[in-house]
Amino acid sequence: MGEFEEFAEALFGQLSVEINEEKEIAKLANLAKEDLSQKVTFEKLEDIANQAYPILKKKVEEFLGIKIADNLKIEFPELIELKKLKGEKVFSDEKSKVFVRELFGAVANEDLNKIAELMKKDTAKYLVYSTYAIQYISKISTTYGDYLDSIIYLNKFVLSRYPQIILHKQGEPYESRFANVNSGYLGAVKMTVLEELIHSTQEKLHQLNKNAATQVNLINEELATIILGLDNQAVNNLSEYLQLQAVPDDFPFAKKANLFFFLNPDHFLIEQIGPDVMTFTHVEIDPKISNAIPQLLDIYKKWLNPIQQHHAAFTLMEGMAGFAIENILKDDQDFQNYLTTFMGTDFSSYQVRKSMGKDFTRIIYEKFGENAFKKLIEYPPNTREIKEPQLYLNRIKQ
Repeated sequence: MGEFEEFAEALFGQLSVEINEEKEIAKLANLAKEDLSQKVTFEKLEDIANQAYPILKKKVEEFLGIKIADNLKIEFPELIELKKLKGEKVFSDEKSKVFVRELFGAVANEDLNKIAELMKKDTAKYLVYSTYAIQYISKISTTYGDYLDSIIYLNKFVLSRYPQIILHKQGEPYESRFANVNSGYLGAVKMTVLEELIHSTQEKLHQLNKNAATQVNLINEELATIILGLDNQAVNNLSEYLQLQAVPDDFPFAKKANLFFFLNPDHFLIEQIGPDVMTFTHVEIDPKISNAIPQLLDIYKKWLNPIQQHHAAFTLMEGMAGFAIENILKDDQDFQNYLTTFMGTDFSSYQVRKSMGKDFTRIIYEKFGENAFKKLIEYPPNTREIKEPQLYLNRIKQ
């Protein structure tokens, strides 16, 4: 087996916990469905979502003061299609988009040979985008929905199976326990549709986030190309200086991959400086590292602005959604039952969960009321303003 094939196997090794969990979910759901079939029946996900949609659409419009587009659609992808969809949420330029689609398709189908082929075809792109495959696909079982290009996607694999599994685990008598679990199921669907409806109003923020993330990925591709071009001695010396895990000499790609993953600014700067790097305007690095890769400091400097734009836009998008869900569903019994039956928590605990974006949104809402959401979308905050909301309030005085 060649080095690329072994690296492809290692990728699935990193995803093994999630892949095994997916198989376990499918197995448990089949057992539950068989056991419950003669006793209770959960309504189809499609029917629940389509019934809830117009009611939730109206509630979002009333709370945000923003009209939701009339052309939105809801789709219900199963597992493989959902994994492929995740590739569409990796923002890259058009040259890299085809590679990303092929990579996510190969991961979705567990096609080891195709992944090794893609590695050989464009090793730099593989280094950058394989991290997304691991990060995004590992969250499939905890991600109920997605929004992209006027379509709300609901995770049918999880949402249509969890209620059956939860009720089955609770045990007999199913009939008396059904109402509570079914209510939690409705609450999960309501919450998910609501969240993606809110994201559908954030197109300006979405575009800002997309452009910034694309720039970040291009910068990371540039760094990967530079590291892949280093001679073996330079790689060995730098790896030893950074105390990276030793790799045998007959695995040159793995050595360079380790170096890239360590020096990738998303890892290196945040690990070395911490999350405060999101408000920095300047960075410095160890001269010995800079001497080994003279272009590195310029790459880090170029990375600061787009990563901060990406961080600010994403934090605000999630914070707005979290704040709106909390307020719109605070008296909804189905949502309360979702928290207890699916999440093992309650609304009070949910409400106090810390979130920089949600806390920021709350402060702006307390100042501007319904107009807050239009202002936040029209005049997005930067990372420092999210951290210190008064700076934002000073900038956009009514």
